[in-house]
Amino acid sequence: QVQLVESGGGSVQAGGSLVLSCAVSLSTNTHYWMGWFRQAPGKEREGVAAFGSAGNPRYVDSVKGRFTISKDNAKNTLYLQMNSLKPEDTAMYYCAADLWVNYELGVGYTYWGQGTQVTVSS
Repeated sequence: QVQLVESGGGSVQAGGSLVLSCAVSLSTNTHYWMGWFRQAPGKEREGVAAFGSAGNPRYVDSVKGRFTISKDNAKNTLYLQMNSLKPEDTAMYYCAADLWVNYELGVGYTYWGQGTQVTVSS
């Protein structure tokens, strides 16, 4: 069973920064794809950041230039650096992983974490 545990959420004022982490219970020798997603109340879950098949980072337009996705393979941990946060970034943030298919910003990933709440006040 693959487990993903997010951390780093919290409440910040607009313009502030947060770093989300997602620890994955997989061997460092296992190849898998991962991404960050978010879901605000009453809205569908959307892809925020992920890696393309060539390893290039991909972002939803609304976070380009503000968010950065990275991965520490030695620690099996995915990160999301979020800068210049806006109230519209308020949502539950999830990380997701898949061993077989790179869904990039799509929501088809097999494994999901429980989420970490990010609240941005104006």
